[in-house]
Amino acid sequence: MSYVDGFVLPVPKRNLQAYRRIARKAGKVWRDHGALEYVECVADDVKPGKWTSFPQAVKLKPGEAVWFSYIVYKSRRHRDRVNAKVMKDKRLAPMMDPKKMPFDARRMFWGGFKVMVDL
Repeated sequence: MSYVDGFVLPVPKRNLQAYRRIARKAGKVWRDHGALEYVECVADDVKPGKWTSFPQAVKLKPGEAVWFSYIVYKSRRHRDRVNAKVMKDKRLAPMMDPKKMPFDARRMFWGGFKVMVDL
């Protein structure tokens, strides 16, 4: 079964185009190093919940949008190999300075997931 890295983050709406630019560049880097898919999605139908929700999880502020993104790999081992290459890729260096990111990385969360059902 495949393996997926998923991440969720808040992006100020005024920075959506800037975020899309870096996401496209990052996606190209991941794909160049072997990721099977690289998908970035902006929230369209997410509301604060009673107990928890995407907006609550990222402590969404007025004027921000939630992004949900994922990268698909052949396996966990494949993911680890791809990510090792990605982290050494010089094309990402300009995007890694937290002061230059078009979002608050402190409110981003991510993780790796084993695919259990793939229809």
